[in-house]
Amino acid sequence: MGVPGLKSRHRSLLALIKENRFRLYLAMACMLLVAATSPASAYLIKPALDDIFVNKNIMALRLVPLAVIAVFFLRGIGMYGQAYFMSYVGEGIIRNLRDKLYTRISDLPLAFYHQEKTGTLMSRVTNDVNIIKNMVSDAVAGSIRDFFTIIFLTGLIFFLHWKLALVAFFVLPLAFYPITVFGRRVRRVSISWQEAMADLSVFLHETFVGSKIVKAFGMEPYEKKRFAEKNRRLFAIEMKAVMARSLSSPVMEFFGGAGIAFVIWFGGSQVISGHLTVGTFIAFISSVIMLYDPVKKMSRLNNAIQEGLAAADRVFDVIERESEIKEAPDPKIFDNKPHRVQFEDVFFKYDSDLVLNGINLDVAPGEIVALVGMSGGGKSTLVNLIPRFFDVCGGRITIDGIDIREASLASLRRQIAVVTQEPILFNDTVHNNIAYGKFGANPEEIFAAARAAYAYDFIQGFPNGFETNIGELGNRLSGGERQRLCIARALLKNAPILILDEATSALDTEAEMLVQKALENLMQGRTTFVIAHRLSTTHKADRIIVIVNGRIVEQGKHAELMAAQGEYYKLHQMQFIQANDRSMATQ
Repeated sequence: MGVPGLKSRHRSLLALIKENRFRLYLAMACMLLVAATSPASAYLIKPALDDIFVNKNIMALRLVPLAVIAVFFLRGIGMYGQAYFMSYVGEGIIRNLRDKLYTRISDLPLAFYHQEKTGTLMSRVTNDVNIIKNMVSDAVAGSIRDFFTIIFLTGLIFFLHWKLALVAFFVLPLAFYPITVFGRRVRRVSISWQEAMADLSVFLHETFVGSKIVKAFGMEPYEKKRFAEKNRRLFAIEMKAVMARSLSSPVMEFFGGAGIAFVIWFGGSQVISGHLTVGTFIAFISSVIMLYDPVKKMSRLNNAIQEGLAAADRVFDVIERESEIKEAPDPKIFDNKPHRVQFEDVFFKYDSDLVLNGINLDVAPGEIVALVGMSGGGKSTLVNLIPRFFDVCGGRITIDGIDIREASLASLRRQIAVVTQEPILFNDTVHNNIAYGKFGANPEEIFAAARAAYAYDFIQGFPNGFETNIGELGNRLSGGERQRLCIARALLKNAPILILDEATSALDTEAEMLVQKALENLMQGRTTFVIAHRLSTTHKADRIIVIVNGRIVEQGKHAELMAAQGEYYKLHQMQFIQANDRSMATQ
């Protein structure tokens, strides 16, 4: 992305900072206080030496220690206020950025999730955003404080002795050189490090979720080796970053030391010749040493800023991403009633692969349609177009004659309930998982949905009933129990269009019988699309649609298609033979 895009991103970050500008002003006031105490403490060396130790001034002996205590007391207050207020600003920005990032990710279509890895997205929400926080609360704060410190100390050394100040400033520009050179290198390496960390997050997510398969196949040594390789790559990148960050300090130390040595030589000659007092010289040299310290810190802070900007690029890559699923300018709203769904010459492709090729289908209100065919034929893609998880590439889909692209996306999806092959549940209570179907549902509605889904009895057997936590992805439940909770959720939603994507294919015979009873309750009066893996589940459908290579090749009732002895007949015979083979193998 070009420079204009980056500038826009920086403006976005500044806008987030401005939202906390009152606390930012308080933090800057505290920074000014801290910065002012540095030259004040350096200046106090002059009266301490000249008035107390050289001139034996009793009044100075009483006042200078009190002044030192006051200076360091104010410095402590300033340091606390600066740390608190800048942390508040930094944490506020991170909260805001995480909200924006999660909102954008949630709004993007399913195609985005297919392109991006889960671990990468998690890394952006956690790791990358944290790096930006460090840049704002630590690096930016440090830069502002050190900038003020440099200004105040510069004023002091010119006030003490302007000729010596010019000598000191002859070397200072050389000390800034490593900041720009090594800062650019740190930013490049930081991008690579963040990408490697995201890759590691992806690996961890996959292996933790798939731990059962890893153990079942005895692949722990293989996965340990893969982790070690990724960890080694991360280590190599980190060491490059360490080299880039660490080289700037030694270079600056050398230039700073050369400058101080020159000041000592020139200033010492001024003291020996009587043109400069010892107190003034010591105060001056202390100020110069103090001055080089914030200059050196600026190098480290610049490295943190470069890392933060690299992380900001990765975060804003997602925040600025446009969704391919566009809301209509003046969207239409669907009534909650039985609907007619029509596919009119529909085409769809993933990248360059044509998945659906000229689909024409008219489904009447309340009709149950079963979609069958070999895996990869386009069945799931066809039903995923109805709630606009993807948009058609050609033709159109209408509900009651309205093109779904002209309807409100929220209104469209309120009309549709989905039950998938893999039951998706959340690490929450049974009650809240069912209530996902209707926000704010009362307990009686949830109990009724559970009974209709044949889930009420097993839920009541849990220690805490409906308030029992079911674990990550419902891993504390059996497959049949998880699926019946998903059906209860869909029943509670009470949507007029229902999509069942191989909802019973992963279940054993006993669990399938219970789930089938629940599904029969769910399908009553709804326009239903059933993707059927087992053809035994298609017999009760009003119509069976056979899809091969993205085309509808046959449609009709079970008896009609069996009599025609076409594609459906071949699929049925194939499953019958496989079922017989499995039956004989178990005898």
